[in-house]
Amino acid sequence: MATEVVMPQPGYGRMRRWPRYRINVPVRVLVQRPDKTVIVSGRGMELSEGGMAIFAGVELKVGQRVEIEFTPPYDGQPVRVRSTIRNRNGYNYGTQFLLLSREDNQQAEQIRQVLQAMGSPTDD
Repeated sequence: MATEVVMPQPGYGRMRRWPRYRINVPVRVLVQRPDKTVIVSGRGMELSEGGMAIFAGVELKVGQRVEIEFTPPYDGQPVRVRSTIRNRNGYNYGTQFLLLSREDNQQAEQIRQVLQAMGSPTDD
């Protein structure tokens, strides 16, 4: 039985649900442990309507839930969003924002407003 390799169409690998915006903001990652909450400082590197790419010196697992707190550029109001870890490479994590409550949706709307103020997304 032969294996057929099908190449993706041009631009296929770059299709994303939401455009990404490069940022460079300090973040705090709040991790719930069985006996305590651990707060780790890190950096937010990319932001989209659906999630954030972060660097944080903490061991997190794909699928783990965390909270990310940051102050977006162009807005002085801090945002804390519940997120789940979707991928990792070392201490670089891709997170997806969770929309489980009305408060989560309000935070997502605040992020949408910030992204609109930021202008054009990145090319990648």
